[in-house]
Amino acid sequence: MKFIKDYKEGDRVFDIYLCKHKQSAVTKNGKPYETVILQDKTGTVIYVGKAKKLKNRVSQYFQDTAAHTPKTRKMVSQIDHFDTIVARSEFEALVLECSLIKRHMPKYNILLKDDKGYPYLRVDLTQDYPVMQMVSKTAGDKASYFGPFGGRSVTQHVIDTLRLTLKLPGCSRQFPRDLGKDRPCLNFHMNNCDGWCQLSRSQQDYHARMEQAVLILQGNYKKVADELRTQMEAAADKLQFELAASLRDRLRAVESLGEKQLVTAGTMANTDVIGYYQNEARACFAVLHYVSGSLLDKEYEILSPADDPQEAVSALVKQFYLARGTAPKVILTPFELEDAELFSALLQQELNKKVLIRMPQRGDNVRLVELAHKNAREEAERITTRAERRTGTLGALADMLHLPDIPHRMEAYDISNLAGTDIVASMVVFQDGRPLKSAYKRFRVEGLTDQDDYASMHQVLLRRLTHYVQQDAGFSEHPDVLLIDGGVEHTKVAEDVLQTLGLDIPAYGMVKDDKHRTRALVTAAGDEIAISAVPSVFALIGTIQEETHRFAITYQRALRSRRMKKSGLEDIPGIGEKRRQALLKKFRSVKAISQAERSQLEQVLPASAALAVYQHFHPKEGGQTPCASSQEPPEASR
Repeated sequence: MKFIKDYKEGDRVFDIYLCKHKQSAVTKNGKPYETVILQDKTGTVIYVGKAKKLKNRVSQYFQDTAAHTPKTRKMVSQIDHFDTIVARSEFEALVLECSLIKRHMPKYNILLKDDKGYPYLRVDLTQDYPVMQMVSKTAGDKASYFGPFGGRSVTQHVIDTLRLTLKLPGCSRQFPRDLGKDRPCLNFHMNNCDGWCQLSRSQQDYHARMEQAVLILQGNYKKVADELRTQMEAAADKLQFELAASLRDRLRAVESLGEKQLVTAGTMANTDVIGYYQNEARACFAVLHYVSGSLLDKEYEILSPADDPQEAVSALVKQFYLARGTAPKVILTPFELEDAELFSALLQQELNKKVLIRMPQRGDNVRLVELAHKNAREEAERITTRAERRTGTLGALADMLHLPDIPHRMEAYDISNLAGTDIVASMVVFQDGRPLKSAYKRFRVEGLTDQDDYASMHQVLLRRLTHYVQQDAGFSEHPDVLLIDGGVEHTKVAEDVLQTLGLDIPAYGMVKDDKHRTRALVTAAGDEIAISAVPSVFALIGTIQEETHRFAITYQRALRSRRMKKSGLEDIPGIGEKRRQALLKKFRSVKAISQAERSQLEQVLPASAALAVYQHFHPKEGGQTPCASSQEPPEASR
């Protein structure tokens, strides 16, 4: 028999009773505290909930199913069995519920997708070149951590302000790896950085500057200002007026930063205001972070609509703060949370601080909750409007093409080659009006040496659709529409392939105008369907055509580049990958290598290897002319 204090990660929850006797713990009114765990037939946990009266809670799922929402009906249809855990108190039941949801992430519980904590700012002064980093949580290392901050934007603002104040690097260069490798970047020329990538700057000076950043983060503005003032006066005494002027500017920036108290204001908010809004399509959970009455940051997450908004807010608030490991002094909610006091006690136990959770009834706090609600509504409607626009565009396209339903998955194809060589094809997928790049495919056309777009398209479509018929991995999705980059003849090729395989999929050619824009769709029978009258459809088809062409030509150019490099260098004895890279780095192209003198080659390669390269490109009289000595490989020049 196990108790709540003995429960740990990895324990199975079947037939576990967390009480002294095999009976439900009850309140003063005789109501038990229990947790129900619903599972499907595979044993996967699909829902976790707690109830004071377990019988009533479970019975409601199987009674009056007509009144259930689609989500609840789907959940009930998947229930195979359920298990229960009896807790000794309502508080222990809450702890257990939160633990099980975090462990199993049941798909029918309301879940936050983002479980990142409030951000911290990390500086490790033990490194030779320390940097300021934004991290999600602290670690038990030797680094210094500052925060937590109210949000990522606030944290980034602190980093940027300190960087500009102390003229620290803000580029992507890494030290000491990139020291002296290139000229200073634009930040140096804009006087936003002191050019730490130059060899003239010392590591000691950089480290001292980062130590000043740490002092500022600790609130020791005066100490940093005193140091800068002393250095400025010393530089002036030595008549180093440019250095003194630079130190003066830094001193003024630090004094201004101290007056604003940027870091203190950016730390974890002392009040969070919860907003929640949902419509038929979307829901939004929003959190406004306040410090001393000032709004510092906003976080939000788009979710599916919930059956019960009050229950949704309760679940989301628990996940939001337990996952972050910190909380403000006050949390204002739009609903009265049923177990607000219990959750407050849990936060106090976990965080060692008292957190007040309440729903305001009057005054300024009510207006704050209304503002959070407005923010949640705007975000939900913005996302919904975007989705509705895409749906409307697809609906208009379906009407134009007389399709029975909206085309959710559209596949577009294009052929690319260079004088009959390196023939390739692209397959681009648009899912619900948006590119689905994970489903893109590239094909190398096999067995064709001439420039024949029709034969190439026939081969590619036959290969792709055969894979679909056979339900091969990566090709099992059914396309609603096929779009071919070409005219009537290309569309006829697609129809022939579809008839051969016995598939009924609408296929259309994308006909372009003089400016290479798709002006119409054409059927295999030659019927053109103008699309320019509906701007959204015109833009969508144009985007699909451009993306298909881009994906095809990018692949073709990559193959050609590899082939040319291979024909020029890979057949030379004694020239491996490292030596090829060294040659290309020095001479930039195969053509330049072929024109180089032997002495120039010996600057990169050993004498024997340089001789082999030189002889390859300069054969003796009557020798075979190497293919790489010309601008095009032999396959392209014939």
